[in-house]
Amino acid sequence: MTDFTPGLSDYPWHVELTTRLQDNDENGHINNVAFYSFFDTGVSRFLKERCPHASRDIVAYVVSSQCQYISPASYPESIFVGLRVVKVGRSSVTYGLSVYAGDAKRRVAHGQFVHVYVERQTDHAVPVPADIKDALESIREEF
Repeated sequence: MTDFTPGLSDYPWHVELTTRLQDNDENGHINNVAFYSFFDTGVSRFLKERCPHASRDIVAYVVSSQCQYISPASYPESIFVGLRVVKVGRSSVTYGLSVYAGDAKRRVAHGQFVHVYVERQTDHAVPVPADIKDALESIREEF
């Protein structure tokens, strides 16, 4: 076990997102469901940027996700999502993510997100395509 708490700069890839007033809940904090959207947006932007010509016949389905909340964030704070790849399997990839908020980029949540690659026509798992696997390996890191 480690006492290391990663900062945004410890992640090999990150993206800045804009919060919206509707992201806040009745307590004035960003609602928990928004964090899953931040995870999804971070992963999707990475894949679109690094794998723009990925096959439309093979798609990635989210099969698991989890989030641990550390401290609240609120609109209109900027959100920063740090992304790394924890593991690349035969047909799956596990991402490690952290969400940071505000000018100080304080860590407000972290979690994991798992994709399984499937053939769109059959919904059967297939190996991670080589070009995508190469992109994923470029941000693979262990803390």
